[in-house]
Amino acid sequence: MDEPDRSRGHRSRNLAIGLLLGALLIGGTRTLLFRGNEAAALAAPPVPAVPAGAEEHLAAALRFATVSDASAKGSPEALGALVDHLERTFPRVHAGLAPRRVGGSLRYTWRGTDAALSPALLMGHLDVVPVEPGTEGAWEHPPFAGAVTDGFVHGRGALDDKGSVIAILEAVELLLAEGFVPRRTLHLAFGHDEEIGGNDGAKAVSAGFAAEGTHFAWVLDEGGMIVRGAVPGVERPVAFVGIAEKGYVSVSLEATAAGGHSSMPPDQTAIGIVAAAAARLDESPMPLRLSEPTYAMLQRVGPEMPFGSRFAVANIEILEPLLLRSLAGQPKTNASVRTTTAVTMIEGGTKDNVLPAKARAVVNFRILPGDTVETVLAHVRDVVDDERVHIETLPWMKEPSRVSPVHSDGFRAVEQAIRQVFPEAIVAPYLVLGATDAHHYEGLTEGAYRFAPFEVTTGDLDRIHGTNERVSTASYAKAVSFYMTLMKGN
Repeated sequence: MDEPDRSRGHRSRNLAIGLLLGALLIGGTRTLLFRGNEAAALAAPPVPAVPAGAEEHLAAALRFATVSDASAKGSPEALGALVDHLERTFPRVHAGLAPRRVGGSLRYTWRGTDAALSPALLMGHLDVVPVEPGTEGAWEHPPFAGAVTDGFVHGRGALDDKGSVIAILEAVELLLAEGFVPRRTLHLAFGHDEEIGGNDGAKAVSAGFAAEGTHFAWVLDEGGMIVRGAVPGVERPVAFVGIAEKGYVSVSLEATAAGGHSSMPPDQTAIGIVAAAAARLDESPMPLRLSEPTYAMLQRVGPEMPFGSRFAVANIEILEPLLLRSLAGQPKTNASVRTTTAVTMIEGGTKDNVLPAKARAVVNFRILPGDTVETVLAHVRDVVDDERVHIETLPWMKEPSRVSPVHSDGFRAVEQAIRQVFPEAIVAPYLVLGATDAHHYEGLTEGAYRFAPFEVTTGDLDRIHGTNERVSTASYAKAVSFYMTLMKGN
């Protein structure tokens, strides 16, 4: 290389190094300036006290096996007994809040002093999932015994979702005893079949509100909780407030073929055709994408992250692809950045030496906001690409919810109550990965939020729908305080 060429090479390297250092300097500065945008807790009276022993009301409610499953369609006797029990346990609520039964579900109305304000709705559900057969012996206490011991209330439904329902009723009962009357009219609605879709419960209750012309300022249902250790490197607990939930659709893949003796098989049996189609879907996930709820969550939690993660979030416009790949590396975070694919069922064949005449697989998709049932089906057809496979959807499906605003009176009301009762917590919007009854109310409010005010660990989350579900008595008392604070502030 002659002298001019060497000089040009040096200049190019120096320019590249300068640009890199400049980018790092800008990125580092943005990281250092990256601060949380949490609202400060408003000056307020002390957090309401909850009488000792209130957890016994939750324990008693857990003793009613109000199980919903697809085959049994609920337990009407247990449900009726639970409703009768609630009337006895919360006499002021049932005397003063115009209780109404809608099928197996309940609704109440607490008239406020300012009729010009749109009402708000507090929700929950009375039913629980079954205990998986064969796991009963693994429970520390029988799942429907409602045991209170070692600082915990044990039983199916403690967190999902009788804990919320009983805490709401407890809060209203205590406020009524104080003589409190809300400024804003408050409605309560407790569905009886949320675990199987809510079509006979929340859907019917919401239809009744719609027929009355009711429009809610905001709605609060179950959803996120206050979790310590949920975000690696973040020491403070995070209160996850759902501002949207994923959609749901399951797709059946079915193939037929000539039967016969297995000694003379074709190139592919019906099972082989279906298995190959399901495997292609498994190997071709839908694209990664940073949805609005996940972006909002990162903006709230990012400032508390270790420097490397904080750098990525602070410079998300540039580093989004790297951040998405990192989030896709774990199942729990992967579900927040894409429409997920899960092969959940496969069936076919009757005997080991008989060719199956029919085979079928079911693939479940949880749909990210921005995708739709139709975009999922288009993806399935494109990836399967086999005319031998018949594709159809299973009957129950739902689109992703709308994204509720963070800069709204409803979110601010929930956030302020959290900050007052749980001052250490970071309040973060997030995307609910499952389904809640809140989606039945989308036409009645612009602000549907999903949060259950329980302090839990990541291990507690694994108990929901699993073995040894429980809630601490201290956490339950704080949940009652949260609902009292929320109602007093509105």
